[in-house]
Amino acid sequence: MGNSILVVDDQPGIRMLLSEVLSNKGYTVSLAGTGKDAIDKLSEKLYDLVILDYKLPVLDGKEVIKQMNSDKYNTKIVVMSGMAESIQEEIADYKVEKLISKPFNLNELCSDVEGILED
Repeated sequence: MGNSILVVDDQPGIRMLLSEVLSNKGYTVSLAGTGKDAIDKLSEKLYDLVILDYKLPVLDGKEVIKQMNSDKYNTKIVVMSGMAESIQEEIADYKVEKLISKPFNLNELCSDVEGILED
C-alpha cells in the first residue's frame, strides 16, 4: 500500500485511534490538531488522502477544504462530522470524496479509505 494519509481532528483520542488503525493497515499516517496545522503540513508534503474533521479550531474544516480546492492540491478528502446531514449542502460545491458521520464505524471507515485510495 504505502499511501500517505493526514488525519486532522482536534480530539487527540480520535487522532491516535485512526493513526493506529490506519498504520496497522499499512498506511503512512501524519496527524494535525487544527485546520492551520493541516494547511501547514499540506504545504510541506503531498498526501494521498486527508481525513478531516469539520469542526476544528483556528481554521475550520470548510476553510481547509476551500484552500485545498483553490490551491489545486491533488489530495482526496474525506470529511468527518457529528452533523453530517446539516453540512452536506455546505460542502456540495467542493471536491470531497466522502462525508462520514461521527461517531463512525472503524471497519466502514477503513473500507471507505481503501476504496478511495484504490481509485
